[in-house]
Amino acid sequence: MELSEALLLSGGVVAVYMVSLYFWAQIIKDTSIVDIGWGIGFVLIAWTLWFAQDEPSSNYSLIMLAVTLWGLRLGWHIFSRHRGRGEDWRYANWRKEWGKNHWWRSFLQVFILQGLMMLIVGSSVIVATDGDSHNGALFVVGSIIWSFGFLFETIGDWQLNKFLSQRKDKKQIMQSGLWRYTRHPNYFGEITLWWGIWLMSIATNPLWWTIVSPLMISYLLLWVSGIPMLEKKYDDNKQFQAYKQQTNALIPCFPKK
Repeated sequence: MELSEALLLSGGVVAVYMVSLYFWAQIIKDTSIVDIGWGIGFVLIAWTLWFAQDEPSSNYSLIMLAVTLWGLRLGWHIFSRHRGRGEDWRYANWRKEWGKNHWWRSFLQVFILQGLMMLIVGSSVIVATDGDSHNGALFVVGSIIWSFGFLFETIGDWQLNKFLSQRKDKKQIMQSGLWRYTRHPNYFGEITLWWGIWLMSIATNPLWWTIVSPLMISYLLLWVSGIPMLEKKYDDNKQFQAYKQQTNALIPCFPKK
């Protein structure tokens, strides 16, 4: 498949998907379903491109499976956590802030913007449809990095879910397991696995500009919608502030004394 065709097809899939999500969010009055749809969107892109190819390469098929495993797990995890809790506090605050303008601001600033981010991050998946390079060593390295990141994120989420289901005080902060070494093991795993996917991609089609894919997800989680937005919620939590002084934000490391 030509790269231009893959890009157009992916853009069409994302446009239809995000507009559909937007209208569903208006019906149920819950903008936070966009978070559930994030990982699923990549799965739709990957499978659409796989079916659109006459003979998908083995490299692309493995990338598609990696994206599918990650996207479905993440979507289910966020859905399970969100179920029965109403609109996430971040989107609820925006709903109050934007007032009568919420309908169009959420469309542009949440759904359309996230669709664009999806295409940028997903570029490393999209370009792999047009590759005939077979750098086996680099592909293996990328697969190992993806596997490490995926396991790190999955274990971190599982440990947090278990902790949240057992704690008695809502101000209590998770500080055991992987969370002892990094304040955000799920984000560390997410960033790591996307660097792995990128290496798998350039092993298939060495277009180095696709580095925007892992750089974008790293930027979003480190400085935009990930760590800063989440930690702002705990500004008044003394236990979290002490934990913050002792534990790295992202890169796993032994706690500071």
